[in-house]
Amino acid sequence: MNTKKVVTLLAGILLALTCGADANLLGTIDVTYNGSGAGGYAQLWGGGLEGVNGLAGVYTLRKSGGTGQGELWENGLIKTFCIELSETAPYDVKTYDVVLPEDAQDPTTFLGEKIGFQKAEYLREAWGRFFDESWLGSGPFTEQQNSAAKAFAVVLWEIIYEDLPASPLMWDITTDGTIGPRGFYCTGVDAGLANSVLHTLNGTGPKADLRAFVRNGSQGYITAVPEPATICLLTAGAVMLLRRRSR
Repeated sequence: MNTKKVVTLLAGILLALTCGADANLLGTIDVTYNGSGAGGYAQLWGGGLEGVNGLAGVYTLRKSGGTGQGELWENGLIKTFCIELSETAPYDVKTYDVVLPEDAQDPTTFLGEKIGFQKAEYLREAWGRFFDESWLGSGPFTEQQNSAAKAFAVVLWEIIYEDLPASPLMWDITTDGTIGPRGFYCTGVDAGLANSVLHTLNGTGPKADLRAFVRNGSQGYITAVPEPATICLLTAGAVMLLRRRSR
């Protein structure tokens, strides 16, 4: 990674540490919706939707600019998953905030709450255990890839929109297990696969380094930080910690 990129990443970290009321903001990213990867359509109940036929799978965004940690991604295509059912994809360029998953809205226009740390940890583990890079690209995709990407998308929605169960074994994408306007369920998906993923989330699996892209009035997304950038962030964080300890 070149010197300019390293400086940008360090600036993003400092931004997160020093910007006061906006301390959860890690940067910004300019994107527009650019189609989809593996996945398909499912009938969805949750996030303000009532039996809507919605896209479940990989969402492709085209990045054209960014600041702070928004520059962790090169300009071009970014593969993401939707985390906000009640708002629409950006069909022209929109500037999103880059935040940690726990600081993403759940969503702003429907529940007005943040995802929170515990749900974010489940999202990280689900991604770390089961995300498959074969779902990316322009296709064509096999029936198995499309089915698996659909199941993964609804796993994320189940975690985000349902109240946390007493045990991961109680998650079930075919049933709304939450009282009131919260909750989620769907049809048209491999429920056995999705539920088996959810039931394995016990906190011991690998966890991905995720960021959310959020903007009030536009659909929110989640994606993994590119690996070289993750290494750079960890190194920069360690250097800052060592400097604090040496004072």
